[in-house]
Amino acid sequence: QVQLVESGGGLVQAGGSLRLSCAASGRIFSSYAMGWFRQAPGKEREFVVGISWTGGSTYYADSVKGRFTISRDNAKNTVYLQMNSLKPEDTAVYYCNTDPSEPVLAWGQGTQVTVSS
Repeated sequence: QVQLVESGGGLVQAGGSLRLSCAASGRIFSSYAMGWFRQAPGKEREFVVGISWTGGSTYYADSVKGRFTISRDNAKNTVYLQMNSLKPEDTAVYYCNTDPSEPVLAWGQGTQVTVSS
């Protein structure tokens, strides 16, 4: 079974940057389209950004377009999320998982991102 471990979150001021990583165990990782999700306090988890299994296609929610960049390294079984120009409304716990079009994997513990104004 694939396990997902997110890291790289933290506290940052508005306008700052963070780079999140999601390490996956299991060789099956490279066959999945992957995505990053986030859940803010009191809100449902939402899909933020996705990447095809080859890394050749990416897609972004309007709220993060132009600020966030997703990438992956299948040799390292890792997906990354570069977040720039962070806003207080980006504050959430961030999770990685398969793209919503794929079978969902077990959720990891997530990584907290807090953006202060």
